[in-house]
Amino acid sequence: MSDKNIPFQSIDWSTVPRTEHKGETGVAYWQTLQFDGLRVRIVEYSKGYKADHWCEKGHIVHCLEGEVVNERQGAPSSTLKPGMSYIVSDELSSHRSVTETGVKLLIIDGDFLRLKS
Repeated sequence: MSDKNIPFQSIDWSTVPRTEHKGETGVAYWQTLQFDGLRVRIVEYSKGYKADHWCEKGHIVHCLEGEVVNERQGAPSSTLKPGMSYIVSDELSSHRSVTETGVKLLIIDGDFLRLKS
């Protein structure tokens, strides 16, 4: 069995510690599981949150609660509402999250999203 294999496991997110990350405005709370080449997070943005940077990493983002606007440099913004998702590979979008009302997201990222030539 390789180190990259992930055995079956149930996740009780209420037991996963939260870390705080300040935005340009508001705050983000992350609950993170890290595996070899894979990161899985529940991320909550407070009301009035605006990311403090433009991100170029790839993600799979699924909205669980609330609403978030995904601003993109040089492209139209998009809005995620509960039940909606977006997917992007590394380096294919410069984006940042903004929410007036707060939002709870499931975010998955890792090596599998690296830009392929």
